[in-house]
Amino acid sequence: MKYAVVLTALSALGMSACNYGNADEGNQHSIDTLIQQTKNALVRVEGGSFQMGDFGPIDPNLTGRNKGLPYSAEQDNKPLHKVTLDTFYMSPTKVTYADYDIYTQATGKEKINNTSKYEMRFRQDNVPAGVNWHQAKKYCGWLAEKTSLPFTLPTEAQWEYAARSGGQFIPYGTSTGTLEKGKSIPTSEEVRDATNAGDSSGLAPYPVDMYPPNPIGLYQMGDNGYEWVSDWYLHNYYNNSPQKNPRGPDEGNEKVVRGISPGQGWGGKLTMERYHAPPNIGDKFLQAEFSFRCVVNSEID
Repeated sequence: MKYAVVLTALSALGMSACNYGNADEGNQHSIDTLIQQTKNALVRVEGGSFQMGDFGPIDPNLTGRNKGLPYSAEQDNKPLHKVTLDTFYMSPTKVTYADYDIYTQATGKEKINNTSKYEMRFRQDNVPAGVNWHQAKKYCGWLAEKTSLPFTLPTEAQWEYAARSGGQFIPYGTSTGTLEKGKSIPTSEEVRDATNAGDSSGLAPYPVDMYPPNPIGLYQMGDNGYEWVSDWYLHNYYNNSPQKNPRGPDEGNEKVVRGISPGQGWGGKLTMERYHAPPNIGDKFLQAEFSFRCVVNSEID
């Protein structure tokens, strides 16, 4: 009987080990696939100079009564100032829950935003993962570790330059540079039909590639979620921002976020608008509105 028990225990242990091995192998395949797809999808953003901030007063596309007027009443996106950036590579879409779930499983972390019925309404594989700044930073750092490439969060200068397709006078980071429901941004009905929530309130996040990208190949540069960038926020930073590759203040209390969450006003989607939030934002319902993408600040072979 003792031998039988021992053999049964060893057999069970062996079966368990085999099961764990298969699970690990499956996860490793998911990791390898994610890493390769992430690298292959990166969009090269050719470096150059541009006028950063509210470019309304110099926008040649504005005519009539609007000519020479600012786009925004906010003051933290002024004054307009010259910025020069080196070439970088950017992920075309925000990081999705499917991507982030692979990361959390690989690193032994708990899944995010899956503990309440409210959270689960808006959680699906192909919508932006809702995270705080630290979670976003660590994900990009994990990519850097896995690829030996300097993945990190974009600076806000990089984000705006990319949203404006290389610093052009483009007010919205869509395929057309405008906000046209059913053409460059989804209608409420399309969002409802594309989400598990069946939500028609305009608050639900929607698939990251639901509409065509901007002219250089980047999706949703301004809508479907605030996006974390690396910079600390300072309301008058533009007054003293360095011209070459600005990286924001050395310290602060809040981080800059760009773009805006679903359900907010259209004016907030402007490519030059700046927002800010605590990096460790903890309210899960609010945190779900904050997304991110990563950049690589080097050439890629």
